[in-house]
Amino acid sequence: STIGLNAQLLGESIGELEIDDREKGRLLRRIDALRREVDRLRDILQDFLKFAGNVRIETRPTDLNTVVEELADFYMPQAAAMGVRLRTDLAPGPLTAPLDAAHFKQALLNLMINATQAMETRGAQTPGARPKELILRTCAAPPLARGGAGKGGTPGWEVHVIDTGPGIAPEVIERLFTPYFTTKSGGSGLGLATSKRLIEEHAGTISVESRVGAGSDFIIRVPRG
Repeated sequence: STIGLNAQLLGESIGELEIDDREKGRLLRRIDALRREVDRLRDILQDFLKFAGNVRIETRPTDLNTVVEELADFYMPQAAAMGVRLRTDLAPGPLTAPLDAAHFKQALLNLMINATQAMETRGAQTPGARPKELILRTCAAPPLARGGAGKGGTPGWEVHVIDTGPGIAPEVIERLFTPYFTTKSGGSGLGLATSKRLIEEHAGTISVESRVGAGSDFIIRVPRG
């Protein structure tokens, strides 16, 4: 924070100098690069602190559809700025589940950010290509097993985070939720690991279905309640 503040003050001072415009522009671009790197390091540090810190989940009966709708409304402008159409496909509700709404939103938001970044790598839209879409879908889930397969389970709900990005190779899927594993330059590798941890704290599961060239579907399952 101190580095970022001083970089801002330095940029303002350079802007006030009576020097050649080209030289001033060159100096300001260097300051901007410094501030961007500070922001990136801050994001990595925040990811690490969230992952390393204690998670205190306080659940209460919550409508899953309401949580998804609120998060979609919040993220809509960011998705549009990245050229992605965000839409919801919600099952008739309410879909009541024991949730800590704030932590559940954090887990879901990490998946949404990951999906839009994946679609960003596709570049400009080309004729005949699938549109860049991010779909949030809710539906009933098969019973969540407790104590192992074949030992009964609890009825659950699913949230699907579906994108039309480039898809994920099988060897990457195997490591996708491993802490510090990332395929993105400058990433912390903690976003998806944090989502997995938060979902499991809700007695839920997270998985992904994907095929290279056909997009991805991240599936969150939580018990009803």
